[in-house]
Amino acid sequence: MRSSESIAIVTGGASGLGEATVRQIVKGGGKAAILDLSEERGQALSEELGESAIFVKTDVCSEEDVAKAIEASVEAFGSINTVVNCAGIGIASKVLSRKGVHSLELFSKVIGINLIGSFNVIRLASEQMTKNEPNEDGERGVIVNTASVAAFEGQIGQAAYSASKGGVVGMTLPVARELASFGIRVMTIAPGLFHTPMFESLPDEAIDSLGKMVPFPKRLGLPEEYARLVESILTNPMLNGETIRLDGAIRMQPK
Repeated sequence: MRSSESIAIVTGGASGLGEATVRQIVKGGGKAAILDLSEERGQALSEELGESAIFVKTDVCSEEDVAKAIEASVEAFGSINTVVNCAGIGIASKVLSRKGVHSLELFSKVIGINLIGSFNVIRLASEQMTKNEPNEDGERGVIVNTASVAAFEGQIGQAAYSASKGGVVGMTLPVARELASFGIRVMTIAPGLFHTPMFESLPDEAIDSLGKMVPFPKRLGLPEEYARLVESILTNPMLNGETIRLDGAIRMQPK
C-alpha cells in the first residue's frame, strides 16, 4: 500500500503514538480518522490537519462507538483500509502489597481497554475492509496493533499491563492467518520506552535516567519513530503476522 493511499482509523489518535501516526499518514498524502476520548485534543488536531482528518469521540470498548466511528470514517473518506490501534492505558500495581491484593476491577479495566478494545476495533474494521477492491497485490487493508516490551519482560507491578500486551502479541498471528484470505495484513509493534503522555509528569532528570537504560540510542523513543515504522509496515507487503520490537535493544529488568 502506498502512503498516499492509506485511509486510516487511529485509536488513541489524539496524543502520543497515535497522534504521531495520524500526522505521518496525512503528511504522506493519506487520510485519517482520529478515534479518541479526548474531545479537546482530537478536535484541535483534526482542525489543524484540515480535510485530511476527522475526529470521532470513541470508546474502543464500546461496540456501538466503534461501529459509529467506522461509519463516520467511510462517510467522510469513502472507505477505510488501515487500522492503527494505539489506545491503551498503563498502571502499576503489585499482586500483593502492603495496601492489599491487586484490584480485580483494575486488572479487568486494563485488559478491557488494551486487549479487548483492540480486538473490538479489529473485528469491526476488518469486516468493513473486506468490501474494498484489492490493489495490485490483492491487498484490501492493513492492521497495526500496539503491544509493548512488557509483553516479554514485564516488571514487578505490571501483571495487568503485561498480560494485556501479551494478549495483543498472542492474537497477531492467528488473526493474520485468518484475514489473509481477504487480503488483510495484521502486524504488531512492541515499543520500548517512548516519550508519550505517560512520561509527561516525570521531571527531566527522571526521563534522562530512563533514557540511559536504552543501549542505543540512549534516550526515550520518539512518537515520530513509531509512526515511521507504521509507514514502513503499510508500504511493505511482506510484513504480516509478526511483532516488531522498537526498543533500542533494551531488555527490561525486574524493577
